[in-house]
Amino acid sequence: MKVALDAMGGDLAPAVNIGGALDALRFYPKLEHLYLVGDQAALESECAKQGLSLADARVSIVHAPEVIGMAEPGAKTVRRKKQSSISIAMDMVRDGKADAFVSAGNTGAAVAAATLKLRTLPGVDRAGIASALPNEHGLCNILDAGANPEAKPEHLATYALMGTAFARHVLGKSDPKVGLMSNGEEDEKGTTFTKETFKLLKDTPGINFIGNVEGHDLFETELDVVVCDGFTGNVVLKSCEATAKAVSKWLKAEIKASPLRVLGAVMAKGAFKALKEKSSYETYGGSPLLGVNGVVIIAHGGSSALAVRNAIRVALETVEHRVNPHIEEAVAAAAAKRGVAAE
Repeated sequence: MKVALDAMGGDLAPAVNIGGALDALRFYPKLEHLYLVGDQAALESECAKQGLSLADARVSIVHAPEVIGMAEPGAKTVRRKKQSSISIAMDMVRDGKADAFVSAGNTGAAVAAATLKLRTLPGVDRAGIASALPNEHGLCNILDAGANPEAKPEHLATYALMGTAFARHVLGKSDPKVGLMSNGEEDEKGTTFTKETFKLLKDTPGINFIGNVEGHDLFETELDVVVCDGFTGNVVLKSCEATAKAVSKWLKAEIKASPLRVLGAVMAKGAFKALKEKSSYETYGGSPLLGVNGVVIIAHGGSSALAVRNAIRVALETVEHRVNPHIEEAVAAAAAKRGVAAE
């Protein structure tokens, strides 16, 4: 499997991208080739600093003279900066030179480039980002986490089908449970949008829809996929990330307030480490952009080398388990059953 990495994307690029690339080449033998896409001089310099040998047959640099900044508008900049690392890496997926694209750069630009260059899969109108949240029962994927802020009910029905395919074939869930994000569990709760979506999801074949869910259900209830519009999903995801960071800071401050607490913390060091790994976005690496005709993994803008490495892992898993063909099958089957029901 071949991966095109936007090596200039992210707040800490290119250092963390090269660090993540180095680890990915060490840990993932299924990674046949890793293309580092970005400014050649900058990448060569960083590779030399970190000891990533460009003599390695599994890695090479693809020169991209332009970079799309984190604050630049997505679609407009993709059209204007045709030689950016995001554009060139996405072109490689479109042209079959790479099996997957990975970036910690501008999310809007990555989504725009994927939509413009790869197009969506048959039967899919809007792509959606599936972001993992750990809960009491494993992982719950929020879909959409920011690709499509102004979604329609039919888009969320497709998200449910795509999220189900991803949970089933990548996460190994035999019958993934799907919930709709709302402000109450009752059927009549929510806005006009969520009420219309609820009715549509109830009639969508191929998904195990359990009804409306609230914020606390993300962590307490056995759920595999929670669908919502991209605006809501992005707010929820960032709120959860901020809460985790705040609790971590508060806990450290309270522990340091007493020598006895410090001693207790030393004794519980293993538990704290395990909790940090479970709650950190670095562990999960990146979020697949489901619905486009190619494998696209979007990582956190503040990604570390570990996060980049794990984003590459997610890309390999998504390719290996043939997620896109499974999505196509699910969407086509649901459309066929709707047609029969309508007749």
